[in-house]
Amino acid sequence: MADNPPIIYLNNAATTWPKPPEVLEAVRQSLALPVFGSGRTTGSQGEDYITLAREALSGLLAADPPEHVVFTQNATDSLNLLIQGFFAGKEAGCHVLTTELDHNSVLRPLYELERQRRIRLTVLPFENGSVRPDSIEAAITPDTRLMVTTQGSNVLGSVQDIPRIGEIVHDHGISFIVDGAQAAGHIPVNLRNLPVDAYVFTGHKGLFGIPGTGGFYLRDPESIAPVRYGGTGTDSFSLSHPREMPERFESGTHNYPGLAALAAGVNYIASTGVEAVAEKAERQTAFLIGELKREQNITIYNESPSLPIVSFNIRGMENDDVGFILARAYGIVARTGLHCAPLVHRAIDGGKGCVRLSLSWFTTDEECRLTAKAVKEIARNANSSFGSP
Repeated sequence: MADNPPIIYLNNAATTWPKPPEVLEAVRQSLALPVFGSGRTTGSQGEDYITLAREALSGLLAADPPEHVVFTQNATDSLNLLIQGFFAGKEAGCHVLTTELDHNSVLRPLYELERQRRIRLTVLPFENGSVRPDSIEAAITPDTRLMVTTQGSNVLGSVQDIPRIGEIVHDHGISFIVDGAQAAGHIPVNLRNLPVDAYVFTGHKGLFGIPGTGGFYLRDPESIAPVRYGGTGTDSFSLSHPREMPERFESGTHNYPGLAALAAGVNYIASTGVEAVAEKAERQTAFLIGELKREQNITIYNESPSLPIVSFNIRGMENDDVGFILARAYGIVARTGLHCAPLVHRAIDGGKGCVRLSLSWFTTDEECRLTAKAVKEIARNANSSFGSP
């Protein structure tokens, strides 16, 4: 093992790195010139990054019209706005569905509403990485009003059958919010065809933006009440917040460098092709899993992920220790623990957590080979220390 090995970054499900050069240049340019935004300046020396980002997202996700793409701080912020806004002004006590696959950005807002006795919550179990549509149908009650769930698991890399789930809940008049934080940029998403009412994205993961950006697409603006109010640069004489989109949900000064980066990242994905990104990820993920399966004391929690995520544990070792060795001895940046998805871990590993390797378009085949070799070495050393299983 070499001293100070170069970094192999495999924590892309948290935040992608490196970023495309176009993204870094967009941030530099956005700070080198005065900010330009309609209603906020008389200048025109800079780019309108808000519009550029909105149109880029609308094109990539087939989200029409572009004005229904709303920008926020991140996916967690988006989910809070949508969930709180859905129940604003509604009578307390209605029924909501979510799943064990979901991230705390879904679970915590819903559990807080349940704690306040504003909703009744059912959390559906999963099998083989997804929730069975028939179990959703069985859980629906006459007062079910909302389902919120993830499209792709940040632990298992599985992708749920959103078209079928949406069809079921819409047949019962139930609104459907989808957390696409792990999916957008990794797999094709066509919101013209998906039966969802709101779709959440984040900027700093598969879309190659920088932290502090995200948002959502909302099909019917009247279905969600705004819960933030302030300056929008439009209709400023009125003391009532605008009802038009996207100002209905956007107040205050935007994160211009972040949206410049997001526009550049989305355009990079679009020019590369989401299909090409998905194909490379599938090939590299299959290679990693195939190599790790060679060691009997490595437990892989999903051997057929649809996203570039490989979660595992080594028998006889704490996942934190494995991550420490990967980082210090091999220069491999992974993630360990519960990944903000406690109910998934309660189901797959008794709540102990696991090691997660997550790839991006910039992950090389050689990095995959070196990572597989490193994990297998650690597993073999653990096997010799603790005895054969």
